[in-house]
Amino acid sequence: MLIILYLKDEVSYDRFHANGDHIYRIFQQATRPDGQVLRMGITGAIQGPIFTSKLPEIKAFVRVNGGYADIKTGSEVKPQPLLRADSNFFSVFSFPLLNGNPKTVLLKPNAIVLSEDAAKKYFGSSAAVGKTMLLRTDNNEFIPYTVTGVAKRCPQNSSIQFDVLLPLKVPPGSEQGEQSWGTFFLNTYLLLDLRADIKTVEAKMTKVFVDDAPEMVKRMTRESQGKLNGSYMLQPFTDMHLNNNMDRYDISGASNLIYSYILSGIAFFILLIACINFVNLTVARSLKRAKEIGVRKVIGGSRKQLIIQFLGESFLLCLCAFVLAIVIVQLLLPVFNQLSNKVLLLSYLLDAKLVAGYIALFIITSLLAGFYPALVLSNYNPVQTLYNRFSLGGKNYVQKSLVVFQFTLATFLISATFIISSQFNFLINKKLGYDDSNLVLINKGNLTRDENKLFKEELMKSPDILGMAAKDEGYSFNPAKINGNSEMGAAYMTIDESFLPLMKIPVIMGRNFSKSFPSDSSTAVLVNEKFVEDAGWKDPIGQQLIMNENMKYHVIGVVKNYHFQPLNEKIKPEVFTMRMQNEYGMAYIKIKPNSETSSLHHIEKVFQKLFPLNPFSFVFKDQENLKNYEAEAKWKQIMLFGSVLTIFISCIGLFGLSVLSAEKRTKEIGIRKVLGASVHAVVTILSKDFLKLVILSLLIAMPVSWLTASKWLDNYPYRVTLNWWMFAVVGLLVMLIALATVSFQAVKAAVANPVKSLRTE
Repeated sequence: MLIILYLKDEVSYDRFHANGDHIYRIFQQATRPDGQVLRMGITGAIQGPIFTSKLPEIKAFVRVNGGYADIKTGSEVKPQPLLRADSNFFSVFSFPLLNGNPKTVLLKPNAIVLSEDAAKKYFGSSAAVGKTMLLRTDNNEFIPYTVTGVAKRCPQNSSIQFDVLLPLKVPPGSEQGEQSWGTFFLNTYLLLDLRADIKTVEAKMTKVFVDDAPEMVKRMTRESQGKLNGSYMLQPFTDMHLNNNMDRYDISGASNLIYSYILSGIAFFILLIACINFVNLTVARSLKRAKEIGVRKVIGGSRKQLIIQFLGESFLLCLCAFVLAIVIVQLLLPVFNQLSNKVLLLSYLLDAKLVAGYIALFIITSLLAGFYPALVLSNYNPVQTLYNRFSLGGKNYVQKSLVVFQFTLATFLISATFIISSQFNFLINKKLGYDDSNLVLINKGNLTRDENKLFKEELMKSPDILGMAAKDEGYSFNPAKINGNSEMGAAYMTIDESFLPLMKIPVIMGRNFSKSFPSDSSTAVLVNEKFVEDAGWKDPIGQQLIMNENMKYHVIGVVKNYHFQPLNEKIKPEVFTMRMQNEYGMAYIKIKPNSETSSLHHIEKVFQKLFPLNPFSFVFKDQENLKNYEAEAKWKQIMLFGSVLTIFISCIGLFGLSVLSAEKRTKEIGIRKVLGASVHAVVTILSKDFLKLVILSLLIAMPVSWLTASKWLDNYPYRVTLNWWMFAVVGLLVMLIALATVSFQAVKAAVANPVKSLRTE
């Protein structure tokens, strides 16, 4: 039930929009020389207007761009996440407004739309239309914005989330000219005509690009050896949440379809294993009901009536379990919400389709659990059962097959948990190539060279501060011309001369930036090993590259490769500059170990003294790095829960079968003990048949687990190496659990008084 609630929420994303089936996001697709297909979902400002003007199938476009703004309330300044969008945002998307006209709320440049939560936060009431707020502009001034609308809280199953919405500001000239096709900073959504053919629209979009940007197309064609390598395509809006083949820029709560498949599989396996237990135990207990069946048949009971009786018992048991499950779901929902990072409610069960699904689940489970035992039990010979001449003879292949299937699934899930845990531990413990311990990051934004110098001088007055370095806010991936005309992409970042030493990133060739060389702040760059490798340079020092509007730079040093992005991505070529025209944004501050309280107090005091209009916020770099692997951590927990539950249910079934096996062999055990058999010998006799089945399940599960794990790990460029001992550990664990389960009852039967055992017969 919990998993079905989760899956319902996942597939319901973005389906509440009235136009949802006709909204698409523009993305670009290209194929690299090595065959890898690249998809990029962000565009520039030009694509939406030009495609809409030239393609009659497009009814409207909306561009959406995320960001932050500093909002001033009284004397307090706080950073606020926000979205900027075109004025027709509320006409295309179905986000209801509590107050305001959806067609006009974003028309004026200084308009602002708040969610009901943001309105209550800033004004104490959702009645905020007409009130003003102070927002910091790019030139560091606070200007008033007028609240023109208040929107309902965004549904939790929405990929677009906002508390503050502003009109989109498009940079001058970015909606025209060939260069505008090469910029990427926002999402562009298109509303298509109901009769539009998607493939036709995509072909027309690519033709518009070819006609409007001929020089760019020539360059792309030249680089891909005479064939146009790049086309514009459309992604259905309702496909964004579960699609991990593209960037998730400004998309909230993005997930992965594979996780839904995994959870569905776990739910199905757990239910199936429980049904197998029911079948096995019902058939095994049939000896105790043999006389009842015989009497019923003798007094005129038909086979049909017996089948209905046993199915009825199955339905009654499942109904009790079903009611208990609803109670347990209600109790466990808070824990499950925390685990799955959702806000699921039991009221979701009132959905008509979901109720129908649960009823179907109940009926199927009852039939699965009761149908086979009903057929077997109703077929017993009444004469044999009444004269105690009946026994469950034969090889019991069905029963044994079900036990093997149970433990195969359990072994597979335990193996999956082990591999996911190993990969997660690998990701969080792998050396990144720099020291992220005791490193505090302060995002000031627009940090000038003079401000950086003064900030560092003030910080270093405390003995708890070991050093400070400055860097720009993020990584911009720009084309770099090398070796004449050939181009390659590279991550471009601005740093000061202290950054590499502070981060303990070695320069393995040439030298670091230095104030002793004035040209370092204008024409010098450092590159990483990956850049040198992709450029094919044997002697990189002194090589020239062209970036940033034909600016020429010369290489003065090579930096050892380090992971400046999460380990989910390969190391990319990297270029470092100290160019004076570029601003810093981030302050990297190294503090003494175990001095967090005093260090942060000093940093905050200095920051507020120097930058009183900027909100103070910080993160620790090592904690920020861990957030990159939240998905792996979550699935480690979910798989652990699923595998523990599966092995537990499997062992319940195995325990029940071992109890019934011991009961059936009470006389045999008594005779063996009277004739001198040891406890060890009796335990071995009772346990070996079950352990043979468990060993068979291991032999089936291990190859499947190995292949599945290999395929899953292929998604990671940096991954653990699969070794035989990993699966040997899992196999040993399953064997020990099964042995403990079976031997408990076997020992109990073996130590029983044989005289008492024989008398019971």
